[in-house]
Amino acid sequence: MTNIILHRVLPIAKRLISERVMPGETVVDATAGNGNDTLFLAELVGDTGHVVAFDIQQQALEATHAHLGSLANRATLVLDSHANVRQYVTEEIGGAMFNLGYLPYSDDHSIITKPSSTIAALDALLGLLKKTGIITITVYDGHEGGSEERDALLAYVSTLHQGDVHAIRYELLNQRRNPPFLIGLEKMKDFTEVRKVSEE
Repeated sequence: MTNIILHRVLPIAKRLISERVMPGETVVDATAGNGNDTLFLAELVGDTGHVVAFDIQQQALEATHAHLGSLANRATLVLDSHANVRQYVTEEIGGAMFNLGYLPYSDDHSIITKPSSTIAALDALLGLLKKTGIITITVYDGHEGGSEERDALLAYVSTLHQGDVHAIRYELLNQRRNPPFLIGLEKMKDFTEVRKVSEE
């Protein structure tokens, strides 16, 4: 049996986070959804770490709480936009994860992540992120409104100063039906406010 080298997007996001997040750190799940990433992060940070997970839908937070099971004490679930992350997180974070789009298995696909709040959250999280920390953003653009968020996000990432942040895009090119792609942001030096290329 051949081992897969070119993994799909979600395993790569988890690999990037696993390589940088340490036990005992605070991390952020910016889009709790059904709790898969929240559980992954809770396992990663261990008994002394903590996850702060955001979602604007109570249904998502209830699903996340159920998914966490015995690890629920490692997470704070916040019913608010991730754009307001600095109201809830003030300490340095080891990493953060986003899964953009709508809540999987929800009947209402009109409730989606939006460019303005996603970019505001990224600005805030990059300021909180430790040096060498990673933020992963899984981008789904096949739904209504997805292409607008994708384009705004890519435009934002292109403005990040290369001395401050390294950005990658990972995707499988021969997949059908608008497969997701991954953006990874690695913080290269300490800063609290994001510097843009235009500010040179």
